Amino acid sequence: MMMDKVEGNDDERRRAAEAALDEVRAGMKLGLGSGRTAAHFVKALGEKVRAGLSVVGVPTSGKAGQLAQAEGIPLTTLDAEPALDLTIDGADEVDPELRLIKGGGGALLREKIVATASARMVVIVDAGKRVDTLGAFPLPIEVVPFGLTATRRAIEAATGRLGLAGDIALRGGADTPFVTDGGHHILDASFGRIPDPEALAAALAAVPGVVEHGLFLGLASAAIIGLDNGVDRLSR
Repeated sequence: MMMDKVEGNDDERRRAAEAALDEVRAGMKLGLGSGRTAAHFVKALGEKVRAGLSVVGVPTSGKAGQLAQAEGIPLTTLDAEPALDLTIDGADEVDPELRLIKGGGGALLREKIVATASARMVVIVDAGKRVDTLGAFPLPIEVVPFGLTATRRAIEAATGRLGLAGDIALRGGADTPFVTDGGHHILDASFGRIPDPEALAAALAAVPGVVEHGLFLGLASAAIIGLDNGVDRLSR
């Protein structure tokens, strides 16, 4: 099961993805994101590679890796290439300060590891993903299966101290929980507005059992937003 706030506009996603090709230079080591918008980028990059562009990619999920291989993009790992030049990835929400919510597709842990290993991260989204304040999209929180109920209660207590409340649901349900590439589960927290993402990130990081969360703060250097008739760019 994957979370999705809105269907979005596939033409906008494609425009953003194709515009991101301008960020790519020959010889780059690239982080290849997951999700529908990132898939458009991987397909567009594949055309360039088949035309002679020399790059190497590190995929953020098994699915992204399969697509990249099908497109003929050479792949490596962070063990072989621990420092990347650029990551291109999508997001579920992006605010004016380039703070993100990610993880709707369940790959947030690997996405954050790859983004952190990159000199730059450029986010590609359709116009519906741009928000004034994060939180309309449920925040994914990756957790270990052991002690799940205790971890959820600890998350509720920690977020409650920040004045946040809302349903915290196990993705996929108790009978068929979603399992990440790392073997973990995901709790989707419907907090609504998140007025202080930095405080929330610190609170979640302090909870034993939380592997990672979908707040990507200080990682994106730019965002390319697909529009009906072109793209918009945000940068910091």
